[in-house]
Amino acid sequence: LKSPIDPLLVSYHFKLKTLIKYPRIRLVSLLCLSGVIVMTLASFRAPSIKLALLKYNGGGDWYANPTALVNLAVFCNKNLNTNFDPSYETVEVGSANLFNHAFVHMTGHGNVVFSNTEAANLRSYLIAGGFLHIDDNYGMDPFVRPAMKKVFPELEFIELPFNHGIYHQKFDFPGGLPKIHKHDDKAPRGYGLIWEGRLICFYSVECDLGDGWEDRDVHKDPEEIRLKALKMGSNLIQYVFRT
Repeated sequence: LKSPIDPLLVSYHFKLKTLIKYPRIRLVSLLCLSGVIVMTLASFRAPSIKLALLKYNGGGDWYANPTALVNLAVFCNKNLNTNFDPSYETVEVGSANLFNHAFVHMTGHGNVVFSNTEAANLRSYLIAGGFLHIDDNYGMDPFVRPAMKKVFPELEFIELPFNHGIYHQKFDFPGGLPKIHKHDDKAPRGYGLIWEGRLICFYSVECDLGDGWEDRDVHKDPEEIRLKALKMGSNLIQYVFRT
């Protein structure tokens, strides 16, 4: 790496941009921004921000991989010189707290439902500079696509080419996403939603990165497979926090 990624400063920039563009966001966002400034001045390398897990309605198990983001944060701190707080935060789709996080992860096996208010909030978050990673934990695809169509009716998921930057950060994946779990035994595929030239949502299918990020004893994956998942996950983080 040419220089360490400091998620604290990225978080500060994201919140500032969000507050300028969306002034109706609740006062809590402004207070959080003030806290970031104080933390920056007082303790530059203190654990600064958390990765976020999206809690949604519809009955799908949004909570499916409870150790995934913890392990990803620890891996990024070790390999990317980030300084994440390993304990992630759960955020609801319609909450103003969504805007306090530059990277939000979404997973599950089943149904996904966004209300009109939730869809509008998620749309505002992504347009303002946020990023959503959707990881199909198997069985999510027929539900999450129409849910995201409600958020961006004018956009389609497009498959990202293997030369896309998301596959070529600190770790090189010339063939795209690694295969972590079998699912339907098809090749893993990575899709994106592009807004005004910017990748705002990455959707991993037939891959199951989140399962690979989990504690070793959860799925009993070989260490080689877990390492591939964590490396690809850290590529997502590096891409988001540097573009």
